[in-house]
Amino acid sequence: MEQFRVTKVQPSYWRVTFGNGPANLIDPDTVEQLATLTTEMENDPALTVVVFRSETPGYFMAHWDFLSDTRRVVAMKPGPTGLHPYVDNFVRLSRLPIATIAEVRGRARGAGSEFVLATDIRFASDQAIFGQFEIGVGSVPGGGAMARLSRLAGRGRALEILLGGDDIPAARAADYGYVNRVVPDAELEAFTDGFARRIAAFDRVAVTGIKKLVDEATLPPDTEFAEGLKSYFATAGRPEHRPFVQLLFNNGLQQPDGIERDLGTTIGDLRQSPSAGGHQR
Repeated sequence: MEQFRVTKVQPSYWRVTFGNGPANLIDPDTVEQLATLTTEMENDPALTVVVFRSETPGYFMAHWDFLSDTRRVVAMKPGPTGLHPYVDNFVRLSRLPIATIAEVRGRARGAGSEFVLATDIRFASDQAIFGQFEIGVGSVPGGGAMARLSRLAGRGRALEILLGGDDIPAARAADYGYVNRVVPDAELEAFTDGFARRIAAFDRVAVTGIKKLVDEATLPPDTEFAEGLKSYFATAGRPEHRPFVQLLFNNGLQQPDGIERDLGTTIGDLRQSPSAGGHQR
């Protein structure tokens, strides 16, 4: 199934709609398809701006699919940067010689949040929710959240987000620098489209030149992403956390109307409940 649907609004402006199941999970197919899409964006000489969006109610990109084939992920060959394809995609996305905009409706947590952080500009619906809940399941985020959030939000707020593992409503995300701004949900698509069309009307050489210099001043080095993914592989899926993850599935993990709706908050509540296995080490 094609997860990224490309609409070429103009030669210089694409809208890319992500869709993968009722909660928009990210899985190994996502990684492979995003790599192909990124190559297409890199190689199109007319392209100036891309908007990433979702039409799945309540979800931009929920998070990584806990039921995906781990062996397939581990066996993936490095991408063009020399990094594992999961991280390679985000590094290449952030370095594209074009402007990338995330139009975020609904939830963007974990891997979904890491995708959003890799884009250049992030506009959020007033109903959007962000978060890095990985600490709640005993793992370190693997897609660059530490490297990017610390630069966007500052050290203290990055640690609040990452160590708290809680849901971050759109208004707070904007206050913290996690996203650029919040727009009323009914106005988000028109607002983002208008901004993208403005960029698309400008000279690509100028857009690329500005982006390159901002990248040089602000993007983390590749070593930080490599270390983050290494820590993720070392911590994710440890046996002592499997009963807790099963408890989450029993409560509707990866189902759009289950625990997914308030995932970060609920994980924290369950972890503090000894009867629910909350004090596992």
